[in-house]
Amino acid sequence: MSVQKLNAALTVELNDLKAKGTTKGKEMVITGVKPAEGNRGPRYFVEGHGNKEFIKMNSNSYLGMSLRKDVIAAEEAAAQKFGVGPGAVRFISGTYASHIELEAKLAKFLGREAAMIFSSAYVTSLGVLVPLCTKDTVYVSDELNHNCIIQAMRLSRPSGKFIYKHNDMADMEAKLKESIGHGKRALVVTDGIFSMRGDHAPLDKIVDICKKYDDQFEEGVITVIDDSHGIGAFGKTGGGTEQYTNTRVDILIGTLGKAFGVNGGFVVGSATIIEYLRETAPMYIYSNPITVSETCAAMKAIDIITGPEGKGILEHLGKMTKRFEDGLTTNGYETIPGPHPVVPLMVRDTPKTADIVKFLTANGVLATGLNYPVVPKGSEEIRFQVCADHTQSDIDYVIGVLKKYKETH
Repeated sequence: MSVQKLNAALTVELNDLKAKGTTKGKEMVITGVKPAEGNRGPRYFVEGHGNKEFIKMNSNSYLGMSLRKDVIAAEEAAAQKFGVGPGAVRFISGTYASHIELEAKLAKFLGREAAMIFSSAYVTSLGVLVPLCTKDTVYVSDELNHNCIIQAMRLSRPSGKFIYKHNDMADMEAKLKESIGHGKRALVVTDGIFSMRGDHAPLDKIVDICKKYDDQFEEGVITVIDDSHGIGAFGKTGGGTEQYTNTRVDILIGTLGKAFGVNGGFVVGSATIIEYLRETAPMYIYSNPITVSETCAAMKAIDIITGPEGKGILEHLGKMTKRFEDGLTTNGYETIPGPHPVVPLMVRDTPKTADIVKFLTANGVLATGLNYPVVPKGSEEIRFQVCADHTQSDIDYVIGVLKKYKETH
């Protein structure tokens, strides 16, 4: 059967996206990595730029774990022993001892009874929220929650969705009160760290509000956060937004693909919740797990974070984040202040965002411009992400490039 008609219809839609300026365009291709040396962090080579070296300021590998030799060695040793793939979904023959060991390590690290790993953090949010939502469930959700939460709510078909203004606790409480009578169970869902802005949810206030109304729902008010950008990189010892706000939610979703530097997602919670999800989450039941080698690399990263070296890594990351943030404000740029290593440069204009990114690229800096619909109109930005393998020299160089842009434009 010919797909000419489908191609024609899709071409119309693609042209419409291009006309609106909302296409992502051709993806940048990394062709090589030069290890850190002296006062310089790692440098990257990009397709089409020959031997030009780039500082990467758009990576989620906040602790620099993905390039550490000891983490790489842990992954390689496991691959040599068990191969490069699990061979099956977990309930058939794809569960290995390292999967169980990693889940126990995650549960202990985050102070929960049990944990469960998925193939990615995006899939984790779908695999947690969809099974926990019944026809008598309502959602109360922050308006700036990640796309994985938005899609999970759409797939869930709840009895009601109540969206509150970003981090506005008065509106959050009003929406929760409004949802009373619309369902037996309320799932209050938020990002821990909001990935586009680097700010965090006030979890302590959210939990207190939820406790006030718990008796109004037959099956309770359940707090759920996706702290993929927080766990490992935020909080005194990497405990994430919970640790920073000194509180505890009911269900915590995280990733192995950011601060831990590997791949995969996970959820931690009560033993009952985790057992239920193992039996009901199709994203877990019918999908291969991460590889044995990835689990071993992740466990090595957790050991480093929770060991003697972890405190120093986090302290350095905090200093570099503060240095970069101060550099932006000193040079007249707008940012959203905060201790998390996501540091947005608020441009609030699509063409100018593209122009600054182009200038940065020409000067050896990789950074990502974010425009509508990834961010709301008027919130166009360049999202910089500071990592622990950035040096003071790296940070000063990037600030110098941005200073030069100000002086020449």
